Amino acid sequence: MSAIAAFAPPAAAAAKAATTTIPVVFVSGVDPVKAGLVASLNHPGGNVTGFYNFGAEFGQKRLGILAELVPAQAFIGALINPSNPDAASEAADLQNAATALRRRIVILNANTEDAIDRAFATLADQQAGALYVGTGTLYLDYGSRIAALAERFRIPAIYQTRDNVLAGGLMSCGIDLAEQWRQAGIYTARILKGEKPSDLPVMQSTKFDFVINLKTAKALGLTIPPGVLSIADDVIE
Repeated sequence: MSAIAAFAPPAAAAAKAATTTIPVVFVSGVDPVKAGLVASLNHPGGNVTGFYNFGAEFGQKRLGILAELVPAQAFIGALINPSNPDAASEAADLQNAATALRRRIVILNANTEDAIDRAFATLADQQAGALYVGTGTLYLDYGSRIAALAERFRIPAIYQTRDNVLAGGLMSCGIDLAEQWRQAGIYTARILKGEKPSDLPVMQSTKFDFVINLKTAKALGLTIPPGVLSIADDVIE
């Protein structure tokens, strides 16, 4: 028996379109129901299951961290990829989180390199205090570009994965991808031993991985508050 492991939703969708019999295990940053990968999280049906790593709690956590870094009167920008299936719900969750924090947030849609450049020009022109970089593989692909723009315009930014921080970003708060891939491997092993993907619910990660790049903080002229440093899982000197 064989199985297919897929990271991004397009790869998982391609695998699903190619076969209805070979099991597919995915790790996704977008809602797999909205992406058409599964019928529901609890009862995926068909030959596809896996792990979904976006949730409102991640956005709330990231915004809360940014709020510790910038003055209360400064607004926080949010870079959202409108091509993501759950872009609207991500934006709504961020608006709700910002309201709870009594902070103003401005949503900027960007799904191309040019659009990202224009978004940063807007952030700089309007003197944004900080930036929330949304979910999805696009902002991983352009991680170095976004980090360079954030440093150029001296905008503290928080990202979804430590890969963004390794590319020069200031901070990331999201799932531990290595741990999630380990769990995906366990799911794959269970399937290879005879369990059906349709019987294995799509799991959502609840473990945060908070990483800070102090080199980038220094380049931004930013001092990270001790309280924020104390909750970091990893600090890059």
